[in-house]
Amino acid sequence: MIHRLAHRLVRLVLTVATAGVVGVVLGGCNSIDTTPISEINASPANFDGKEVMLHGVAKEPTRLPLLNLKSYVLKDDSGEIDILTEGDLPKVNEEISVRVKVANIAIINGEPLGTTVTEIARR
Repeated sequence: MIHRLAHRLVRLVLTVATAGVVGVVLGGCNSIDTTPISEINASPANFDGKEVMLHGVAKEPTRLPLLNLKSYVLKDDSGEIDILTEGDLPKVNEEISVRVKVANIAIINGEPLGTTVTEIARR
């Protein structure tokens, strides 16, 4: 009886520990389900009107108060892209994940014109 109880306790502890390790590993993987920036740069027409998750390092924050415009460059291993934001600018070299919406003013013969990438949410 005590042996069976000890065996169940060990299995329970191992199950909880395994779940904890999986949670830490998956929780630390910010780049899961992210789109490489190079894919958007190579074919912005394919992303027109779509929301995607990006992950990278923030660079070059820019604020134009007269136009109420704020932007920053997001850089990952594949490239970099300008992000427009209405929120606070991220710190330089801050690693972030950001949900964005890609939009084009027009697509003429499959070629995008005036691509913008606007921040929806950041973590």
